[in-house]
Amino acid sequence: MIRKKSEQLTPLELEIMQVLWEAGPANVQKVQQQLGRELAYTTVQTMLNVLHRKRKVKRTLKDRAYIYRPTVSRHQVVGQTIGDIIDRLFGGSAENLVMSIVETRHLTPEKLAKLNELIDQSKEKKEKSDADD
Repeated sequence: MIRKKSEQLTPLELEIMQVLWEAGPANVQKVQQQLGRELAYTTVQTMLNVLHRKRKVKRTLKDRAYIYRPTVSRHQVVGQTIGDIIDRLFGGSAENLVMSIVETRHLTPEKLAKLNELIDQSKEKKEKSDADD
């Protein structure tokens, strides 16, 4: 499945979303202060406006300043981003993504064991759900 480019967040947009997810609703100045690097006020303002156009944040006017709040959760963005990576780099195959991670040794034996536990738990939940239906 191909995702529209507007759904994808740039690295800077993602940084700003991280601030909003962690700090909660904020104005431009608060977002600027919470970012882990120096950016001009107008740059942050422009990026928040872009996020608003992309419908990733909502804004409300309060005391002559907009307050921005996320309209998408971190979980939703992670899902969209991973889906995009799977589509673009692995031909839509999540299995190929996992195999690539294993083959490039990005999974330690400990992490692989944890992943196996999660897979087993997922299988158990599915089997229980199928039995309940």
